[in-house]
Amino acid sequence: MNLLQLQKGFKNFADKVLFSDASFAVNEGEHIGVIGPNGAGKTTLFKILMEQEFLDSGEIVRSQQLRIGYLEQESDWSLDQTSEEYLQENCHKPIWELKQLGEELGLTQWHFSQPLRSLSGGYRMRMKLLYLIGQEPNLMLLDEPTNFLDLESVLALEKFLQNYSGAFLLISHDREFLKRTTEATLEVEAGDITKFPGHIDDYFEQKAQLREILEAQSASQALKRKNIQDFVDRFGAKATKAKQAQSRMKQLDKMEEITLKQLPVRARIQIPPPSHTGKEVLSLQNADLGYATANHSGESLLSETGGNFSSVGKLCILQNVNLRLERGMHLGIVGFNGAGKSTLLKSLAGRLPLLGGERSVGYQVKLSYFAQHVSDDLHSEDTVLQAMQGAAHPDVLAQEILNMAGSLLFSGDSVHKKIKVLSGGEKSRVALGQILLQKSPLLLMDEPTNHLDFETVEALTEALQSYPGTVIAVSHDRGFIGRISKQILEIRNGHVEMYPGTYDDYVWSLEKGALKSRYEKIENSKTDKTSSSMKTTMTVNLGDNVSLDNSSSTGNSNVNYKDETKRLQSLIKEHQRKISKGEEQIANLSKQRDQFNTDLITAQGASAQDLAKQLGLCSKQIDTLEEQLLESMEALDKAETDLREFQVSRGRLK
Repeated sequence: MNLLQLQKGFKNFADKVLFSDASFAVNEGEHIGVIGPNGAGKTTLFKILMEQEFLDSGEIVRSQQLRIGYLEQESDWSLDQTSEEYLQENCHKPIWELKQLGEELGLTQWHFSQPLRSLSGGYRMRMKLLYLIGQEPNLMLLDEPTNFLDLESVLALEKFLQNYSGAFLLISHDREFLKRTTEATLEVEAGDITKFPGHIDDYFEQKAQLREILEAQSASQALKRKNIQDFVDRFGAKATKAKQAQSRMKQLDKMEEITLKQLPVRARIQIPPPSHTGKEVLSLQNADLGYATANHSGESLLSETGGNFSSVGKLCILQNVNLRLERGMHLGIVGFNGAGKSTLLKSLAGRLPLLGGERSVGYQVKLSYFAQHVSDDLHSEDTVLQAMQGAAHPDVLAQEILNMAGSLLFSGDSVHKKIKVLSGGEKSRVALGQILLQKSPLLLMDEPTNHLDFETVEALTEALQSYPGTVIAVSHDRGFIGRISKQILEIRNGHVEMYPGTYDDYVWSLEKGALKSRYEKIENSKTDKTSSSMKTTMTVNLGDNVSLDNSSSTGNSNVNYKDETKRLQSLIKEHQRKISKGEEQIANLSKQRDQFNTDLITAQGASAQDLAKQLGLCSKQIDTLEEQLLESMEALDKAETDLREFQVSRGRLK
C-alpha cells in the first residue's frame, strides 16, 4: 500500500529549478536511500513532505494511515532535561517501551538518567531517534543521521534500521551505510526525481546499464533517421518514387525521438604526485599526547574524554604512543567520539606539542593537515583561484591548479568568486584543493568528507585510493575510510593500537569476532568483582596482531577426552556443511544475477523495471549469504583451533 505519492511536482528555488514534473511513491515498510548533489533539493523535498515548504505546482497524495516523522540535523529541545524526562513529556509510546528499543541502540539506564547536555553527539542522535519513534510514525524522514557519529553509534543505528518494520527515506553520503540499510534508491538530480529498485551499488549498476541501453537505442534511431532522410533527399523529386518517399517522410514524423539528458558535471580529482621522501615519513616514540592546563593544585583529575589531569597541569589524552608511519601507508583512525582521534592528528601535524616522548619527521617530508574547520582560515577577499594558487606547491603548474579547481566543480567564471560569497560546502572544497595542491608526501585529514556531496566524496575516495603518498584519515563515513585505508589504527581508553587487517576486517571483528569478545570481557571485568580469578590474558602491542588467551573447556582436565573430541568434531562438520551449502547457494544466485544483467541490456519499460527489481533482490540475497558464509568460516576456524588446543593439552598432539 502507498503511504505517500508525489505527482507531477514542480519546485523552483530562486532562479533554479529543483525538480520538474517529478513523481514517485513510498510504500509501507519500504527502506529508501535518497542521494543527489548538494543543492539538488533533497532537504527541500523532506520539508515539502513535512509541509514546512510547499510545491509550486503538483500534488502530494497521502494515505489516511500516514504518520510521518522527521529526524532533522538540528533539534529544538531543552538540553537541561534528562533524556527520560524529555521522552516522557513528548512521546506517545510509554517510556518502558522506548527503553526496550533503546537497548537495541546501545542505550543504558545511565544514559536515560543524564541531562541531554552531557551526552555525546552519538548518544544524542540515538535519543532523537527514540523521540521520533515515540511519535509512532510509519514513515521516517532521516536527514544525514550519521554525521559526526563514531563507528559504534553508526553500527547501532545501522542494526536498528535494518530491523525497522516501518518505512523511511534516508539522506546520506555514506555509501556503505546506504548499502546496508536500504532496498531502493531515490535520485534527486538535474530537475528529476527517479526511484530505482535495489541499494546504492545496484543503483550505480542499473543507471550505467540503462544509460548504455538508451545510448544504443539513440544511435540506432539516429542511423535509421539518416537512412530515411537520405532516401527522401535522393528520390523525393522522382515521380516513380514519390509515393514511397512520402511514406518514409510520414514514418520519420511518427518516429518517437529518444533524448539523452546531458550527464551532470562530476567531480574527478587528480592530485599532483608527492615529492620524494625516505621510507620513514614520521614517527612518535613513547609519546604522551594532550593539552597543557591551568591546573596546578596538585590534584589528579579525570577529564570527560577519559584523559588524566596530572599534578603539573597537563591533560593527557593518549599515553605511551609508539607509531611509525612509512611512505605509501594508508591508515584509517577509528574510535569513540572524544577518544582522541583529532588529538592524535594534531600531534602528528605538530600543531599540538607533545606532553612527553619524541616526534621525528622524515627526510624531506612536508606534511599537509586538513582540520575539521580549516575552511575558517580562508581569506574572505580572495577568489577561489587565488586561494588555491597561494597554497599550491611552487612546482605545480597553473593548468594543474585550474584542473584541481575544475575537478572540485569550480570552472569558468566560478573560479573568480570570492570566498565570502561561497557556501559552507564550497569553502570546504576550496580548502581541500589547497591541501591537495601542496604535493605533500604526508596527508593528515580530519573529517575531509564533511559538507561534501555524494559525488565529490566518491571522487576524493578514488583519488586518495591511488595516491602514492602517505594518507592518515579520520572520518565517520564508513565507505570512505574503508576504501582509502589499508590498515586501521584504533584509539580506545587512552591507548593507540594498530589493527593488522582492513577496515572491513576490523568492523567484522568488532561486531562478531575477536574484538567483540575481547571488549565484552573487559566490560564484564569492570562490573563483576568475582571475575578476577578468571581474567582473560591480553597481550596487545602496537603493530602486532591481537592475541587473546581465553579460558575454555579445552584446558579443563575434568572434561572427558572422548566426549569433548566428538563434540568438537561434530561442530566442525556442521560448520563445513553450512559453508558448502552457502557456497552452492551463492553460486546459483550469482548465475541468476548474471542472467538478469544480460536480460536487462535488451529489456524496455515495465519489463526493465521488473528485471532491475529482481536484480536488486538477488544482489541483496547474495550479500546476506556472503556475510553468513564469513561467519561460518570464522566459527569453523575457532572450532578447529579449540580441537587442536584440547588435543595438545591432553598430550595427544604436539
